[in-house]
Amino acid sequence: MHGVFNLSSDQGSLGTFIVTNVRFVWFADMNEGFNVSLPYLQVESICIRESKFGIALVITSTESSGGFILGFKVDPEEKMKTLYKELTSLHTIYSSKPIFGVEYKWCSSKNLPEQNHNLVEDFDAVEDTKNEIGNTIAAYLADEGHKDRPPVYNNELGLAIETLKEGYTLQKLWEVIPS
Repeated sequence: MHGVFNLSSDQGSLGTFIVTNVRFVWFADMNEGFNVSLPYLQVESICIRESKFGIALVITSTESSGGFILGFKVDPEEKMKTLYKELTSLHTIYSSKPIFGVEYKWCSSKNLPEQNHNLVEDFDAVEDTKNEIGNTIAAYLADEGHKDRPPVYNNELGLAIETLKEGYTLQKLWEVIPS
């Protein structure tokens, strides 16, 4: 919601108010360093009350999160009442069943079929008899004094890269297991 004033300064700061299912965010339109992001878990109360700017939406954070009193001015007043209803509804829902980001269900191992998760049935072993794995890049980087080479545009990557040393290709440098 654009056009929401944060009333923390003498004149208020114009910004954008965003409501999500876990938090609300307000940020100033002219100063991206001035912002508020508060999860519903840290909201103590939400109300509409009179301020020196007129009627304002007031959100108080919990004591453990700083006990801040945040005021926001939304015009017209109908929009503020709609925002108030949305925030109180989301805060109530979130408070009754918070979303912590991870869901874990306990279950008894007696009910599960026995499985051996450490058993690897099918795999291909890679033998490095010549000790080549990783040696291509190591040899490439073992440059005496490492002199920078001029950049050239590489069509394959779509960007400029340092000129490759003679005898090296991008594919050789990026291969984990040499072909």
